[in-house]
Amino acid sequence: MVAVSVFAPPVGGFSFYNCSRNGVNLEADFAKKGHKLPKAQKTGMTIAGVVYKDDIVLGADTRATEGIVVADKNCSKIHFISPNIYCYGAGTAADTDMTTQLISSNLELHSLFTGRLPRVVTAKRMLKQMLFRYQGYIGAALVLGGVDVTGSHLYSIYPHRATDKLPYVTMGSGSLATMAMFEDKFRSDIEREEARNCKSKLDFLRPYLVPNKKGTRFGWYKCEKGTTVVLTKKVTSLEFEQPSFCSAQDCFGGFAASAQQLTCVSQTARKDIRVLRGVEAFDLNKAPVVETVVSQRRERQRIK
Repeated sequence: MVAVSVFAPPVGGFSFYNCSRNGVNLEADFAKKGHKLPKAQKTGMTIAGVVYKDDIVLGADTRATEGIVVADKNCSKIHFISPNIYCYGAGTAADTDMTTQLISSNLELHSLFTGRLPRVVTAKRMLKQMLFRYQGYIGAALVLGGVDVTGSHLYSIYPHRATDKLPYVTMGSGSLATMAMFEDKFRSDIEREEARNCKSKLDFLRPYLVPNKKGTRFGWYKCEKGTTVVLTKKVTSLEFEQPSFCSAQDCFGGFAASAQQLTCVSQTARKDIRVLRGVEAFDLNKAPVVETVVSQRRERQRIK
């Protein structure tokens, strides 16, 4: 028995079944239980780029925030992709760092395989494919710029993989103000210095609102002598007692009659005891030796 089968070609295109399922079923059930979905957070970053003649100027702010807290005042948002391609990132700092590092390593392997510098459009395609794979859950808004054999290229890449190729691009929370400056100052034949000034024009607006501004010190605050009144004054004199040395007669008592009687001690004692003939006081450092001689003298008298 032969089974009859009809060949059905596969249906092309992207299936949005999961999107409708998440939006209609899961989110509705989540809302019925009294929960709210998390909202996108404002990261407070501003990145921009402009093309002039055959080169590109990229610029960004240097502040990294955690909500309302400034985490880093001098944060670098420049990400190396290849020697001829650089990328600026806005959004979640961890996502931009890891995304650009992964694309940079892949482009390095591509450059080693082909034996030439990678093109800017290659980096753009890799970034688009990676971000589209995660459906916007990677919070990386990128400005990609570089120069290759085909000329200068400047792209803006959104977290959902949407891209634009424009002569000037801005992204981040301050993109609206930056875009207004670009539309006012940009020309097709703009020079390098003009492009830099156009990029950094917004720097004048940064101190627009500065909370907790530190005051300026105008002078020294030193009190002159006599400003504080002395209520009471008391002077106490201290008296120090001088150390007293005992004489040889007092220390030895009646046992040290003459210096010749002390010469009968051992040879070791002779080296330590100095000549006492005609000397009234003895050295305090040699007191243990003298006491030993006196004790030996007492023992001899007891034996006698």
